[in-house]
This record gives sequence, C-alpha cells and structure tokens, in this order.
Amino acid sequence: MKNRLKEMRAEREWSQSELAGQLGISRQTVNAIETRKYDPSLPLAFKISLLFQQPIERIFVPEA
Repeated sequence: MKNRLKEMRAEREWSQSELAGQLGISRQTVNAIETRKYDPSLPLAFKISLLFQQPIERIFVPEA
C-alpha cells in the first residue's frame, strides 16, 4: 500500500520518534510504514488520520 506518511511528517518537521510517540508506537513501526514494509492496522490508520486531520484515503492508497 502506498502512503504519504513520510511526506506529511516532513511537512510538520517531526522526526520518526516524535511521530511514534504521538501515536503510541515504536519508531521502527513508523519506519516500516514509511518504507512500505508494513501496512498499519485499521485502528492505527484511524489514529494517523486523526493526528494529521486527513481522511485515511488521502494518506493510504491501495496499489493497483
């Protein structure tokens, strides 16, 4: 699944650790999502959506 997490995090000048702390996950999980090695669970995707105040589909896009 493609995502805009790294881009959106950079716009806010947050480190992976800062984002991870706000979401209650590890920095390694943030890195895995950004590098597309891990797709977040639905509850985590909702947390990310709420934090960035964006609809889920503007952050995560299924690959065709």
